[in-house]
Amino acid sequence: MPPKYQHRKITAALCAMICLHGAPRLMAEAGSEVRTMTADELVHIALTNNLDIRISRILPEQDKFNLDGLYGAYQPNFTMTVEHVYNNQPGGIFTQGGEDIPIPSTVSRSDIYVPGIAGTLPTGLTYNFSGPLQNENLSDTPRLYQASPNVSLDQPLLKNFWINNPRYQIVVAKNILKTDQLSFQLQVMTVIYNVKTSYYKLIFAFENVKVQQQALALKEETSREDKEKVQLGAMRPLDAQQAESEAASARSDVQTALLNLAQQENAMKILLAEHLEQLNGYTFAPAEQLVAVPEHPQTQESWRTGLEKRPEMIQAKLKIERQHVTIKYDFNQIFPQLDVVGSYGHNATELTFDQALNTVANGNHPNYAYGLTLTVPLGNSGPRGTYKADKAALRGLLLQAKKEEWTIVTAIDNDIKAIEADLLKVDYTRQARIFAEQALAAGQAELKEGKRINFEVLQFQDNLTAARSAEISALSDYNTALEQLAFDEGTTLERNHIDIRYR
Repeated sequence: MPPKYQHRKITAALCAMICLHGAPRLMAEAGSEVRTMTADELVHIALTNNLDIRISRILPEQDKFNLDGLYGAYQPNFTMTVEHVYNNQPGGIFTQGGEDIPIPSTVSRSDIYVPGIAGTLPTGLTYNFSGPLQNENLSDTPRLYQASPNVSLDQPLLKNFWINNPRYQIVVAKNILKTDQLSFQLQVMTVIYNVKTSYYKLIFAFENVKVQQQALALKEETSREDKEKVQLGAMRPLDAQQAESEAASARSDVQTALLNLAQQENAMKILLAEHLEQLNGYTFAPAEQLVAVPEHPQTQESWRTGLEKRPEMIQAKLKIERQHVTIKYDFNQIFPQLDVVGSYGHNATELTFDQALNTVANGNHPNYAYGLTLTVPLGNSGPRGTYKADKAALRGLLLQAKKEEWTIVTAIDNDIKAIEADLLKVDYTRQARIFAEQALAAGQAELKEGKRINFEVLQFQDNLTAARSAEISALSDYNTALEQLAFDEGTTLERNHIDIRYR
């Protein structure tokens, strides 16, 4: 589970800033709650609510239960047979040497008890411990007690010796469990990546509203000054109309920025998987600003990290391991069945139960047997065909793993190049914004001195607005590129300090 994050308090200054800018102000007027949240808080909410994560978390639990069940193949079975046998045999006449010999009728009663424990060991050895006990009463004869405890063993030497079906099923189940745990990890990484990148877009949209409002303020101030100059006869009405046209365009740009912010807020709400009735009950205000913390990842090191930690790469390797186990099992099935078998026990027949047990304990009347059982399939085309198909499937999995490897390497290489380029763009756009501010200040001063025309100053204002927007966009792109690299390296969880623990 992701760690809990503490919510930051909304300061009075931040509340004042929110109320001064377009999108939050419009939402507040509609009676909506303003939520100021950090990226970590949003990630925590998304990980808690996301239905895909809930679904993918169930599959490893099912795998664990299935695996536990497979170990039941090695749990012994206790059996107990209790039987009463009654036999009434009619008499007759037996003729021998011309003489009839009468045979009397007999009645026998027997009570039979056969407890036993049987099972299988991981080596494939099957065992069966049994302790038959019988008391028999025949007409006009003393009651007899018979006991014959014994153990029988069967150990495969060829087929099912290297790996039998229970062992194969357990190894495969362990592999599937790891694969599904990685799928869950990938789902968590995807949600984190989507929330973080959406948060950067939300900050950009929020800051872009302020940029467009600042541009509108400049345009309106210029238009107001131009109207005053027209009234004083210092400017032609045509020039003032140009400034008013620019102000109208700026108002349109503000509305476009507000719409983009509202759309980005809705995109974030979808990622948070909130209930539908809550979607319109609040608006977001990011608690953080976009900054560029310089990072200079090394390509070779990132490649190594990605090939070791990327869930898809690990899953590809696990599939190959699983196929090797399948090949081993199916290859073992090609061999003949050769089992060494044996049994050992003691016999006793006494007039009392205690005497029978003592005779068994003394071991004076043992019985044993040993030998080999050989079964040779004629043709054996089925297992051989399965084995060949397994090897062909392995070749396909190796190619898929190589394809996945190249996909990861290429993606990481693109990410690092994007990070390097975006970091330079952050610096260049910052310089461009500073120069645009200086150019506007100089242009406004020269306009007052009559060295510039009004149209040129309006152009300086447009350049400043574009430079401010480009700087924010570069910051958003740079942070997004860092998250993309972490995702492609498989280090999203480490980067966001999230620890996944399975039950």
